[in-house]
Amino acid sequence: MIELTENAITHLKTLTEKNKKNYVRLSVKGGGCAGFEYDWTFEDEEGYTRDDVLLEDLLLIDRMFEFYMLGMTLDYKEEIFGSQFVFDNPQASNSCGCGTSFAVQQ
Repeated sequence: MIELTENAITHLKTLTEKNKKNYVRLSVKGGGCAGFEYDWTFEDEEGYTRDDVLLEDLLLIDRMFEFYMLGMTLDYKEEIFGSQFVFDNPQASNSCGCGTSFAVQQ
């Protein structure tokens, strides 16, 4: 479903440890300048349900968002003036300069 780079895995581990949570959840919600945007939250063990896909024992994604992220690669880039997750999403027909807002052609 989604490929995680080593940089993304390392940063997700850092986030879960720093925030004392079991998982990071990646969702899609309506909004942003292109129509949809990625949404991040944290979950503990009780937040993990049978409707979730668990990647690398770190990242939870609800199956209802599979369509929006199918084939996506999630990376994490560290740069001098800012670091961020980078979404290479083949389902996105358009994206915004912010990197977290996208459109899907249906």
